[in-house]
Amino acid sequence: MKWGLLGGTFDPIHMGHLRCAEEIREIFELNRIVFIPASKSPHKLDAEITSFYHRAQMVRLAIEGNPSFSFSDVEHQRAGKSYSIETVEYFLNKYLKSIEIYFILGQDAFQAIQTWKEWQKLLLLCNFAVLTRPGYENMGLSGALPEEFSAQFTYDEKTSGYRGPTGHHIYFRKVTFLDISSSDIRSRVRHGKSITYLTPDPVRHYIQKNNLFQMD
Repeated sequence: MKWGLLGGTFDPIHMGHLRCAEEIREIFELNRIVFIPASKSPHKLDAEITSFYHRAQMVRLAIEGNPSFSFSDVEHQRAGKSYSIETVEYFLNKYLKSIEIYFILGQDAFQAIQTWKEWQKLLLLCNFAVLTRPGYENMGLSGALPEEFSAQFTYDEKTSGYRGPTGHHIYFRKVTFLDISSSDIRSRVRHGKSITYLTPDPVRHYIQKNNLFQMD
């Protein structure tokens, strides 16, 4: 079984998230994509973030009807900050390594991977699927990782990925770039503008029903 793990604040989840997940599922022939909202993102501690309850409900609504998409509140179950290393270890321990994990993230996040908790260990625990996007030149591993660490990886022509010492790969894959951001959606809602076609209709209706992202 091959699972993709897609974390994020999802405030709110939008079509860009969903389309990227679908394309990565198809590219790597994954059996499942697990959407994992962060409870307390260590990189956004000072930001005003919608309650986990509402963000989780919106994710559930967005993926409803897609049998390949599922939801996990594992990061809300843990106290303290939401660290990806702990999330990956949770899934590996729960399923006794019977699943092959593909950790999905954008190239901008990968460029900042050295700011993540135990990033060296994390990169050796599972496969990484890095979504390339305009504005972030694909420089391979050298653009994000120290030379002494990246030297452990060898480019594999067969898989078009960088194979590490534990047998896991770091892949860079181009996906359809939808220039949609959660912050723009929130801004549009605050200013009374339409968000139709930016996020699934059930999510849009939920936002309206619960008066989310309104000005104070």
